[in-house]
Amino acid sequence: MITIKETKLMKIEIWSDVVCPFCYIGKRHLEKALEQLPEIDAEITWKSFELDPNAPVNSELDIYDTLAKKYGHDREWAKQMNADMVQMAEKAGLKYDMDSVQPTNSFDAHQLIHLAKEFDKQDEMKEALLKAYFTEGKHIGDPEVLTDIAKTIGIDSEKALQTIENNTYSNKVMEDVEQAHRLGVQGVPFFYIDEKYGLSGAQPVEAFVEAFTKINAEK
Repeated sequence: MITIKETKLMKIEIWSDVVCPFCYIGKRHLEKALEQLPEIDAEITWKSFELDPNAPVNSELDIYDTLAKKYGHDREWAKQMNADMVQMAEKAGLKYDMDSVQPTNSFDAHQLIHLAKEFDKQDEMKEALLKAYFTEGKHIGDPEVLTDIAKTIGIDSEKALQTIENNTYSNKVMEDVEQAHRLGVQGVPFFYIDEKYGLSGAQPVEAFVEAFTKINAEK
């Protein structure tokens, strides 16, 4: 007799920002963990979170001066912190080009992630935006850049532009942010599993595997 191993659905909601370096690393660690757990059928939903809701769309500062100003340190401190981040990203299989990063406001990018959900392309949009910001040095606050990114994953650029111009999903973005506050989310990435368990930060692959295995065993 052939036995088929039953897969169990696991609902994973992730609050993150597309300008958060830990969030891209956390995404990759999550993916690697799930590859090791074929018995788990993960339903992933990306939730909006803004690290700096007041960030300008067009900034005169590069990423180093932006961080130095935000945290009250000097430029050399920011450079060292980003150098460490680049090394962490490399271990996750990502190539960060921090010199090319263009600081911006991420609100419209989050709107496009909600738009992409309507086409079952949310994960593709999230990946494309993170790559554009951290690897390709694109200005993801620019509507033209955003619509081009949408087009690369098969979403009509005119539809994307209308979404931005009409703030179609602004309420959805704010609902996500408010829900994060109700859950007590202090930083991102934050992983909320089966509306019951919370994991904070860019956890190592092994930590995800251990947590998901335990949660799955309880189902």
